[in-house]
Amino acid sequence: MIKLTRIVESLPSSVPFVGPETQERTNNQKFLSRLGANENVFGPSPKVFQAIKNSVNDIWRYADPESYDLKVAIGKHENIKLENIVIGEGIDGLLGYLCRLLVAPKTSVVTSKGAYPTFNYHVSGFGGNLHFVPYKNDYEDIEQLIFKAKIAKAKLVYIANPDNPMGTFHSRTVIEDLVDNLPEDLILCLDEAYSEFVPKNELPKIDPSNPNVIRMRTFSKGYGMAGARIGYAIGESKLIKAFEKIRNHFGINILAQRAALIALQDQDYLNSVMRAVNISKKQIMTIASECGLKSVKSLANFVAVDCGRDASFANSVLQGLVKQRIFVRMPFFSPQSRCIRISAGKPSDLKRLEKIFPKVLNEVNASKSF
Repeated sequence: MIKLTRIVESLPSSVPFVGPETQERTNNQKFLSRLGANENVFGPSPKVFQAIKNSVNDIWRYADPESYDLKVAIGKHENIKLENIVIGEGIDGLLGYLCRLLVAPKTSVVTSKGAYPTFNYHVSGFGGNLHFVPYKNDYEDIEQLIFKAKIAKAKLVYIANPDNPMGTFHSRTVIEDLVDNLPEDLILCLDEAYSEFVPKNELPKIDPSNPNVIRMRTFSKGYGMAGARIGYAIGESKLIKAFEKIRNHFGINILAQRAALIALQDQDYLNSVMRAVNISKKQIMTIASECGLKSVKSLANFVAVDCGRDASFANSVLQGLVKQRIFVRMPFFSPQSRCIRISAGKPSDLKRLEKIFPKVLNEVNASKSF
């Protein structure tokens, strides 16, 4: 009989997310609007598509294991040295590597209750002990996260800014003050997956040589390349060099490398996407408002719509939308689970949402009133 490791045996038989494709197979129907995974429905720059086409004939080759050209471009874009950059298979892959580097069995790690579950998935996978801090007014509670880290003698604390699933954002001053006051033995993992949606002057300035901070970035959101699975981390050179000991050196495919390079260069297109996303978010908030619902202010590419009651009610709204072939998601824990999370969509998506959302809400209200 095959015997798994003790840690793996102790883990639940579950994954952080159930994909929309799984739901489509279960429901035996395709979604007409994918507004649940915070994908960038506007897609990457047309120049990215051309770069992929131009690279198809090289698919027989292994990609450069150092991702050198892409690192050079990122270095120029971020004004940092190559020694402070590591490329990985999106933030999900980089979080896994970070946990492999820092988390041993019983290592204490702190995060927010209801924050990005893939981080928890990796911590648990290496036997770490997770300590959770509740949100405060739909924001990650930075003061309590650090307090909990000190009490638990944690090695690692995770903060997403902007946050997922609420879209809330801590100002540059707040994050810079946090970094300046980190305990010497604590590493902050700052997940900035949605940083492109934040005004540049609001992003914190953090010295890349700071040994207590590692920043995560991705090409999945602003750059519209979620299917390519590519991202990068910025950190102190010794920590970044340690990734070379454990990362999959051929985990990035050649098409993703070249596509990311071109995407980074086309900032004009990125800016046009930011404008489209902001228009879409305003429309989502308007649709919610016309239904008598409030929305949480978001600096990501999605809006958390407050359904006004509890998780059961919000889930009924979500399921109603799913039945009408609109894919959305919702936070896992109360009180954030009173919301459903709707990603920015194309005009056709929002037209469908505008038509269906009030009907679903009325049906759920009627069913819950008895």
